[in-house]
Amino acid sequence: MADSDRGAQLAASCASCHRPDGRDDGIPPVVGVDQESLASALLAYKSGQRESQIMHAVATSLSDDEIAIVTRYLAAQGKNGKQP
Repeated sequence: MADSDRGAQLAASCASCHRPDGRDDGIPPVVGVDQESLASALLAYKSGQRESQIMHAVATSLSDDEIAIVTRYLAAQGKNGKQP
């Protein structure tokens, strides 16, 4: 499976909380945020440096490679004007 296809698949679960249209109810958008910031946040949730039960569970379910794939995909969506 190509990285963009895998990224789209992984990002679909993000959209249940992080709305792809950028509107939120206290949950920050992730589409178009730079890859380094997204990856850093996910790795901090994964290690427990940032606290959130939900995000810890999400982050620990992803391998480091999957984090790289999904963050690259989400960052690119904002640059391309696309939504996941």
